[in-house]
Amino acid sequence: MSTTGRRMALSAGFWAVALAALAGRASAHVDYVTDPPTAARDAVEFAAEVLSNPTNAALLGGGTVAVGVLLGALVLLRPIVPDLDALREALASYREYVPWMLRLSIGLPLIGAGFAGYLFSPAVEVNARLLQVSLGFLILFGLATRAVAVAGLLSYLTALAFNPVLVLAIEYIPGFLAIVLLGSGRPSADHMLKQVASAPGTYYGRIDPVHGAAERFAVLVESYERYVATVLRVGLGVAFAYLGLVEKLANPSQALLVVDRYDLTSVVPVDAGLWVVGAGLTEIGVGLLLIVGLYTRGTAAVAFSMLVLTLFGLPDDPVLAHVTLFGMLSAVFTLGAGPLSLDAYLATADRRDRDRDEPAPALD
Repeated sequence: MSTTGRRMALSAGFWAVALAALAGRASAHVDYVTDPPTAARDAVEFAAEVLSNPTNAALLGGGTVAVGVLLGALVLLRPIVPDLDALREALASYREYVPWMLRLSIGLPLIGAGFAGYLFSPAVEVNARLLQVSLGFLILFGLATRAVAVAGLLSYLTALAFNPVLVLAIEYIPGFLAIVLLGSGRPSADHMLKQVASAPGTYYGRIDPVHGAAERFAVLVESYERYVATVLRVGLGVAFAYLGLVEKLANPSQALLVVDRYDLTSVVPVDAGLWVVGAGLTEIGVGLLLIVGLYTRGTAAVAFSMLVLTLFGLPDDPVLAHVTLFGMLSAVFTLGAGPLSLDAYLATADRRDRDRDEPAPALD
């Protein structure tokens, strides 16, 4: 087999193993589907008990080592796969739709939360219908989008200060920040009004009170737009790592209730403790890969698959609460890792190697 063929096989093998090992352990916000347990188990003692089982230790250790070896091999070989190059080119043409993706992923859950009677997260049952529905509709329509996103971010941070459990919906922070940086895009009310205000002789252009200020703000943040992918990637990474560490590994009693309630051991016949530890480590691993930006699109695809399997595996898990994650992962998949990532560093190194290997032009 040629070097390119081996690289393609290795890359395909990695993502097949990742999808089977990681997505197969679908998990969710345990607070959304269970009540707090009557007695909490010590997290360290629980992990030690799970790992004291030789089968559990072998499965966890073997899976971790296998994924680590494959990641290391991919970093060293950096496979050249024409299919992935074609996919990157296709996704580059979708970048103009990222603001629309983000507005959908923030606007729809806000409207749903307002009508369902919870504040950002189903774990906080506070009726803030007027606030959330107003924010959601304005973001969805793309009207005064950046200003509304700032208002939404301040609302979330204020609510978080009084209700720390809202950290379960921490993905709203990178979502709002990304909208502030990108603006409304198109289609949007902002874009339509801008076109009307800019057209010569229009009546609206004579009275438009915001066009000038919006243009000045757009110029102010223009140089930071390239960090949108970084903001989304790191924010989602923190969210996944938090869910794995705090909701699973540090709270095994409640996580075990999820396994028992949905009879997950009949889906994959392993020890219930292994389900909890495996799900926690999986979410932490996905989160760390997103944070450092290594094989970001593949990691986003794995995370998306995990969420999809969660919806099928946990039928009463609130779907709206995960729409934000679905939309933001789609945006990350479209944009890639962005600056300040290992993917960007490796891409720069590859370009440098290609430039060095190219023969110098012949002199006449």
